[in-house]
Amino acid sequence: IHGDKNQSERDYVLREFRKSSAGILVATDVAARGLDVDDVKYVINYDYPNSSEDYIHRIGRTGRSDQTGTAYTFFTQNNSRQAKDLVNVLQEARQEVDPELNRMAMRGGGGGGNWRGNNKWGYQRNRNFGGSNSHNKFNDY
Repeated sequence: IHGDKNQSERDYVLREFRKSSAGILVATDVAARGLDVDDVKYVINYDYPNSSEDYIHRIGRTGRSDQTGTAYTFFTQNNSRQAKDLVNVLQEARQEVDPELNRMAMRGGGGGGNWRGNNKWGYQRNRNFGGSNSHNKFNDY
């Protein structure tokens, strides 16, 4: 699903996805809000959005209705100006914050919690609303 498709084409793709057993949908930010799809287990953010609010909406596709879900986000040094906002989002959600992300937030500037907001860091974040602990991990690629 992407912005170059008209609304009827997007609706068709979404209907087919809901019927499919394949369970993989590739989408741009056009799918970040307003989609109601049950039982989404994973969201993969190939790029970190321009704002933390958009990030929250993107990962909100998973972990609904007392279900658990996992969101993976490639967060690079190029995103370091948004690191402080991401740390605040994770802390607000009572998620563990990786020490490297904290260091990046301290070095990289960025906002102070206003919820807005090809290098070697891959950022993985597990989002779990079922009450279990979630984990963040930086991987060196």
